[in-house]
Amino acid sequence: MSLKFNVGDLTIHRIVEEEGKFLPALDMLPGLTPDVLAENRAWMKAAGALDDSDTLILAFQSYVVKTPHHTILIDSCIGNDKPRPGRPSWDMKADDTYLRSLAAAGFSVGDIDFVMCTHLHVDHVGWNTRLENGRWVPTFPNARYVFDKTEFDYWTETNAKTEVGPFVDSVLPVVEAKRAEIVRNDFAIGDHTRILPTPGHTPGHVAFAFGRGKDDAVFSGDLMHSPIQTRYPELSPKFDVDPAQAAKTRRDFLEHYCDTATLCCTAHFPSPSSGRIKRKGNGFVCETA
Repeated sequence: MSLKFNVGDLTIHRIVEEEGKFLPALDMLPGLTPDVLAENRAWMKAAGALDDSDTLILAFQSYVVKTPHHTILIDSCIGNDKPRPGRPSWDMKADDTYLRSLAAAGFSVGDIDFVMCTHLHVDHVGWNTRLENGRWVPTFPNARYVFDKTEFDYWTETNAKTEVGPFVDSVLPVVEAKRAEIVRNDFAIGDHTRILPTPGHTPGHVAFAFGRGKDDAVFSGDLMHSPIQTRYPELSPKFDVDPAQAAKTRRDFLEHYCDTATLCCTAHFPSPSSGRIKRKGNGFVCETA
């Protein structure tokens, strides 16, 4: 399993925190029927995306991208010491897997220049902060943290009504430490990094495109969770705020990158998690690079 690959003048590292069984496919994807699952069971199992009990297998990971000028971490996974009662394996987690994986890739927390979040769900912001003397402090002390304004405003409003734990312990402390950049869709880092709006999973969900003058790699976040969604882009998971919009965004994204050289790096597809989008019938496939 490769955790490091090169495309254009980028070097990309996968920092895997967890990979394994998540939720039953028919539960997570309400539009998926038993017949369609049966038709796709064999290739999904062969791809390591489905187990014998029809449970989806997902990865939870960050990507570290080295451009000629910066070291950028995309999505900061689950985190330690955080109350997550809805997901027992994440609740008050206290292991060294993530930081050990980061070190194995050759990085310390001080090496990261930017942390860029595709959205602000629990498993994409967890390592934004760490517990130090009873306080949440930014894990990456030298980094600027990039949050989309639409996304940040949505969770600010939601949190004002009912407290959202991951927003309180993994986003607001970064803002209070004055390490946050609340950005719009025209945000870029030099000539290598751009925002691509991909709403639907959350209102301000974004993807990130990397490459000088062209998209050598794109990081899709939770635009799609499982390879079956490339074959059937209309399948939206139960976590999507706007399933119809998410389905349209997903198809538009896949159509845009179909049969191009752009490497699509997904947040949750099982290893190797990345590939190039090819057309297959009325859908698509993410072919392993």
